[in-house]
Amino acid sequence: MIDYSNLQKITIIKPLIITKLTKIYANNFKAVNDINLTVNEGDFLALLGKNGAGKSTTIGIICSLVKKTSGEVLVCGHNIETNPNEAKLNVGVVSQEFNFPIFDKLVDILINQAGFYGVSKSLAYERAKKYLKLLELWDKKDNTPMQISGGMKRRLMIAKALMHEPKMLILDEPTAGVDIEIRHLVWEFLKSLNKSGVTIILTTHYLEEAQYLCNKLAIIDHGKIVYHKPMKEIFVHNQTSGFIIKVDNSSLIEPSHDIQIISNEEIIISTNEKNLGIILNKILLAGAVIHSVTPRFNPLEELFLNLTDKKNAN
Repeated sequence: MIDYSNLQKITIIKPLIITKLTKIYANNFKAVNDINLTVNEGDFLALLGKNGAGKSTTIGIICSLVKKTSGEVLVCGHNIETNPNEAKLNVGVVSQEFNFPIFDKLVDILINQAGFYGVSKSLAYERAKKYLKLLELWDKKDNTPMQISGGMKRRLMIAKALMHEPKMLILDEPTAGVDIEIRHLVWEFLKSLNKSGVTIILTTHYLEEAQYLCNKLAIIDHGKIVYHKPMKEIFVHNQTSGFIIKVDNSSLIEPSHDIQIISNEEIIISTNEKNLGIILNKILLAGAVIHSVTPRFNPLEELFLNLTDKKNAN
C-alpha cells in the first residue's frame, strides 16, 4: 500500500484572486463595493460595465496604481500590498492612455521597458523584434510615436506591456478608435497569446469584441460584481426571441401575433430559433423575397442592459 501521508498538498496558484475589495474616495464615493473575483489560469475574462461602474478603479488597484481602502488582491499568489514587486512582475497593463516617450524609436521604447524588469539588452531586442513583427510594426521600428498612426500606437502599447512576458495581461479598451482591419489583427494576436498560456482580462465597450474573444464574463455595476460566469452560458440560457427580416415587399405578408410589419422592406418575427423556419417558409409562400435574417437582440447585450442601471447610460 502506498503511504500518502507525507505527500505535500499541491496548491494551484491562480493568476488573480480578489477578496472583499473596497475603494472609497475622499468624497465618500464608493467606487468598488466589497467585490470578490477569481480568474483562473488561461482565462480570457471580459470585465464589462458602464462608465463609472468601477472597472478602471478595480484595474488600477490590481496594478498598484490605485490604493485600496480594504480587502485583499493576490496576483499569481503575491499580495499587492505586502509583495508589490513580485505582483508587478506577473502582470502587464495596456492602458487607454498612451504612455511612452514620443521622440524615441519604437524598438528603443520596448528595449527600455524591458530594462525596467531586469531583462538584458540582447534578450530585450529579441523580444522587441518578436512582438513588433507579430503586431505588424517591425517595418516601423526606427520611427517615433510621432510618426505612426493611432492604431499603430495601440499595438505598440500591447507590445510594451509584454516585454517582461507577464503571466497575466490586462487590457483597458485596447482597440478604441482603431479601424476594423486593425481591430481584427489585434483580436487574432490576443487569441493566439491566450492560447499560449497568458491569462487576459479585457475591458471594452464593444460587446462583439468581448463575445468573440472571451471565455468568461464579469459585469460590474455600481462597484459590485453582478454577474460572473462562462461566456457560453449566456447563449445557452438566453436564446434570442426575435428576428429582423429584410424583404422586398412586406405588403404580401399578412401580419399576425408572430409577424409585425415595420416598413415595406422590414418585418419583425417574434419567435425562437426552433420555430423560425416555419415562419420564414410562410413568408416565402406568400411570395415575398427574403434578403436577410438577423437576431433582433444580442443575448449578451440583453444581459448587460438587464443587469446595469439604464438610467445611468452614457
